[in-house]
Parts: sequence; C-alpha cells; structure tokens
Amino acid sequence: MKPNERKKLGDLLVEAKIISEATLQTALQQKDRDEKLGDYLVHHGYITEQQLIEVLEYQLRIPHVNLNQLVIEDHVLKLVPKELAKRAQLIPLQRKEDQLYIAMADPMDYFAIEELRLATGCQIETSIASKSDIVRAITKYYDLQESMSEAIEGLLPEQKEEEQNELMNEDSPIVKLVSQIIASAVAQRASDIHIDPQETEVRVRFRIDGSLKEERILPKTMQNMITARIKVMGRLNITERRIPQDGRIKVMQDFKPIDLRLSTLPTVYGEKIVMRVLDLSNSIGAIETLDFSQQNLENFHRLLQQPNGIVLITGPTGSGKSSTLYAGLNHLNSEGVNIITVEDPVEYQLEGINQIQVREEVGLTFAAGLRSILRQDPDVIMIGEIRDEETAQIAIRSSLTGHLVFSTLHTNSAVESISRLVDMGIQPYLIAPSVIGILAQRLVRRVCRDCGTYLAPDAFESRIFSQFGLEAEKLYKGVGCPACNETGYKGRMAVHELLMIDERLKGQIMDGRPMQEMIDGAKEQGFQTLMEDGLQKVLQGKTTVEEVIKIATQ
Repeated sequence: MKPNERKKLGDLLVEAKIISEATLQTALQQKDRDEKLGDYLVHHGYITEQQLIEVLEYQLRIPHVNLNQLVIEDHVLKLVPKELAKRAQLIPLQRKEDQLYIAMADPMDYFAIEELRLATGCQIETSIASKSDIVRAITKYYDLQESMSEAIEGLLPEQKEEEQNELMNEDSPIVKLVSQIIASAVAQRASDIHIDPQETEVRVRFRIDGSLKEERILPKTMQNMITARIKVMGRLNITERRIPQDGRIKVMQDFKPIDLRLSTLPTVYGEKIVMRVLDLSNSIGAIETLDFSQQNLENFHRLLQQPNGIVLITGPTGSGKSSTLYAGLNHLNSEGVNIITVEDPVEYQLEGINQIQVREEVGLTFAAGLRSILRQDPDVIMIGEIRDEETAQIAIRSSLTGHLVFSTLHTNSAVESISRLVDMGIQPYLIAPSVIGILAQRLVRRVCRDCGTYLAPDAFESRIFSQFGLEAEKLYKGVGCPACNETGYKGRMAVHELLMIDERLKGQIMDGRPMQEMIDGAKEQGFQTLMEDGLQKVLQGKTTVEEVIKIATQ
C-alpha cells in the first residue's frame, strides 16, 4: 500500500490547493456527523465532482472511469449485493480470475473495500467514478433491471391489467418497476418522464436540462400494466382509454417529497404518459438564487415592496415562471400579510398561504375564485394565469383597489404582454395605471463546471456580440465529461428581461404607441432584452451563445 494512500481527503485537497485550510476546518465543523467530507464540499459548491475525482486520481494514482461508456454483465453484478453497493457507493465492473474491478465514489473507504474482499473472496482493484454516476448505475443495473426481470417473469398471459391487487401491492413486480423508473428520473434531475408507446415496444425517456434522453426500452407486453399502475397512482379511470386524463401523484424518494403531475394522451399505439417531476424539497428558493442580474434583482425587489399593482411574469411552458412566482410569494409571506392564490394546478403548497385549486367542472374558475378572494380581505393575490378578459378585468380592478397582484401570461417578450391584454379587450387606460412591472424569462443550460474551459470566440459569436456593442476575448464552454453526460452542460439557469412601467411608458401605453418605441424608451432607463441579459451571462461564463440564440431572437 502506497504511503500517501492513508492521507485524509481534506489534506489531499489542501495540498492540491483546491481548498484552503480555513475552508477545510469550516467544512469539518459544519458537516453532519455521518456526512462524508467530499459530499459536503461538492454540495456547498466549494469543489466540483470532477475536481474531487482529479485530486484522488492524481494523488492516489487510481484511474477514473466513465460508467456511461461501460456495459456491466449480469454475472459480475451478482458478485456484489445490492445493499452493499448502495451503502458503500460502489459498483462492480468486471472480474478477471481472482481480481474484481470496481468503481467507487470514495476509493479511500478502506472498510468498504475490506468488506467487499471478504464477501467475494477476490482481490479488489479500485477505480474512481462520480457519486452521481454510481447512483445512476446502481439504479440502472440493480433496481430497474431487477424490477423489469421480475415484471416480465410475473406477467402471465391470462392476467388482466385491471386486477387491483396486482396494481396496488407494493411487492408486485410492476409496482416496483414503475417506482424504480421514478427513482431513476429523480436521481438524474429529470424534469419530465415520458412513456411513449410504439408499435413493437415502449420507450422511456427523461427530459434532463431541457433535452429528452432515452432511458430504456420496455417490452410491448408490459405496456398495459405500466399504464394501469400509473393511472392507479394518479387516481385516474384505468378503464377509460379514449380521452386524455390529468392527475397528480405524490411519492417519497430518499426521504424527500416528490410531486408528479400526470397527463395521459391516447395515441394509435396506446396511451402516452408524461409525468412532470416537482421536487418539493428544494423547488422554492430565495429570490437571490433566481439568476437575476444585479439591476433586475433590485428592480424585482422594488416591485415586491409596492402596496398595489399588477406584476406579470411571461414566458412559454417550462420557462420557470412558477419558480419565480413562488419565490416572490415566499419573500412576502409573513404573519402580517394575507396572501391568497387561485391556481390550476396548485404546484407547490406553501405554509401560511391560502391556495385555491381551480375546478371548472363545478364552476370554480379563475374569475369565480378571484371574486371570492376579494371578499377575504387579501393583501397579496396570485392568479395562476390570466386566460380571458373576465379574469384580466377582475385582476385590474383588484390592483386599482389596493391589492398587489401576481399573475402569468404566455407571451414571447415583456412588452408583448401589453398588446396581449389589449387583444383580450382591456382598454389601455386601465392597463397603464394597474400594471407596474412585467418580467419575461427563459431557461438556458449552464456550462458544466467540471469540464468548462476558456476558448476563443468564433466569427459567428464575435459578430453576435458586436451587434450589441459587446466584445469577448474568450468564452467559457464545456467540452464534455462524465459529470454532464458528455454534453458540456449541467443544470439550467434563467435569462430575464424586466420591464418597469414608469410614467413615460404609461403615456406610451395610453397613446397606443408601437412596441419598438416602448422598448427604445425603456432602454434609455437601463432595460435589457432577453438577448442582452443572456449575452451578459455568456460573458460571465455561465452559459453559451448557442443557448441564448435558442431562446431569444430580438
């Protein structure tokens, strides 16, 4: 055993000048007793997973492996019990004679290595993989494979998918398989789970950082049972296959509450299922975590401090509008403020806020809910979406009578929200005094911190910057690594444009001036479009020109 193998991880990181001695001591004092130092440092942003791997690889001379590029055979997996693999965060790779090659998140966990040596009778050869890669591999090779094998073996030809016992029994193979699909999606930070029926198979895809990725292919024979199980979880009618249905599923995953918004859609090959994944444990952050520029952050705080008026948040589905809305409400949520919302659906349940779920089948529409809210002495009102003239009229009346109103619209830019309200039938003389701010936003992918590097901009990128009076000598881009699944991106962030309605803009709205004239006037006050805000974030090394071009074309 090499002399430096017994060094502690913290000492290795300090020696490599990744962290300071002061940071190490702070981490050792603040981390939980059972929490590993590496996990704490990565979670709190002191180091990246890739930095951790590189230090261990260099200092301990242990190779790093990319689990995404490996195929692990069943007979190798059977050598290591699933419980040991999960507890020690390791996975077997291959066996050669009496040597077992494994990948570990922490190759300095000598107790786990010794336990594995005694359990298998093999000499253990270690390599390093990121913790997230190992979690995904364990889910893929142990949990999902095991559940799918059981499901195939347990699926009898004469079995009817309507059998409630099979669909409700937690030990049922189909129940386990569906649970493992959800667990795998949560582990990979997926925002949506797609179950797509094809002619001869069923495709399971996850949307990760805005892009769909195929997770696995399931046999066609399992389609009806999987569909029925998910419908039972969402309390839908499992015998109705001719019309779309919507539902909601709540599950606990690793002791965290996960909310799934369920939608079914009949297709020629069966019902397509999409589940939107909402992690309730970390979905509502502080306003400071929403990636606002300094100016937009200050302006958004100013809007929250107003006693009355309408604040609109616009953007397409999946642009992070709900997260911004809830962060704003959470900021205002205090004992002295009566906040009432009317939503469809209620995505996140906030303690201390009165939330109303729209139920159009019984006459509880946005407009009906709003009329009732006004009799409940509210200080702040949140309307999930302004969809029609009646809702818009009541929202405007509420703001003009002393209420702060938040809502969303589906428009491409902030200034287009004004013409959208006019199209609904709202008169400009009502819009001007009631709307106080409009925030448009989109989500772009973040450059992966593990593989990001500075590169000179190409001719196209230089031309884009020059069009906006900017110059870039070098840009931060991800080259691809195991941590980001070779995409160069990991995670997403918001790009904003925040239009503050000042006296000049109110006059332009009243006069029905063209949108470009309103934008030009707002720019004199510091307004930045989505494109300009995005390019600033490119210069800060947070995202790339390609990502900004996708979401902003002004």
